[in-house]
Amino acid sequence: MRIATWNVNSITARLPRLLAWLENTGTDVLCIQEAKCSKEQFPFDELRELGYEAAVHATGRWNGVAVLSKVGLADVVEGLPGDPTYDGVAEPRAISATCGPVRVWSVYVPNGREVEHPHYAYKLQWFEALKAAVAGDAAGDRPFAVLGDYNVAPTDDDVYDTAAFEGATHVTPAERAALADLRGAGLTDVVPRPLKYDHPFTYWDYRQLCFPKNRGMRIDLVYGNEPFAKAVSDAYVDREQRKGKGASDHAPVVVDLDV
Repeated sequence: MRIATWNVNSITARLPRLLAWLENTGTDVLCIQEAKCSKEQFPFDELRELGYEAAVHATGRWNGVAVLSKVGLADVVEGLPGDPTYDGVAEPRAISATCGPVRVWSVYVPNGREVEHPHYAYKLQWFEALKAAVAGDAAGDRPFAVLGDYNVAPTDDDVYDTAAFEGATHVTPAERAALADLRGAGLTDVVPRPLKYDHPFTYWDYRQLCFPKNRGMRIDLVYGNEPFAKAVSDAYVDREQRKGKGASDHAPVVVDLDV
């Protein structure tokens, strides 16, 4: 079984690339972040032609998450229980579904913006709500994973240059502690192998030639429970999908399971 996560940075803008990738890779389940569309605008028909059902939690031009599946789609839950709000709005940042023998969450963790910004406090609150939401499945016997754009680099090795991020979000002790707390619920970081260079970065800014210079970060993560982690036969970053005109600034992370 092949499961992947991809921040597509607008499914409308990336649709031809996405459809070709799905067809070429034989992916069974894909968790999507930053759909950047309403549910009514989501390309259900195009995906159905390739054999995919879709569960979508999206409300407009920002955020938006989805789970695509060729192996069944059941028990869909949109959002987190007690979803934290920002400016009074519960943003569409999490969706879960059972896909065949596996249950997954697709998550798009808030960016945080700046350490002193209210969005940073919202980010930490959101992590707490996520941990509470997934704790039961994480401790269960069924393969389970939380996949998505976490907007946190777990370690210093997960950024190209620690000095470049000094004082910035994505690398602060509080954010990394939130990741550690989430893993403490019974989840393991499934670290993918890079297809090029030494580190499996998943995100490269569009600016300053970051991708050609490999100035990246590993912020798209797969956190699986013990049955999921034990079933992993391979995991890699499909760096090729960051190349070329019209690419997302994130690359897919792909995980193969023996289930």
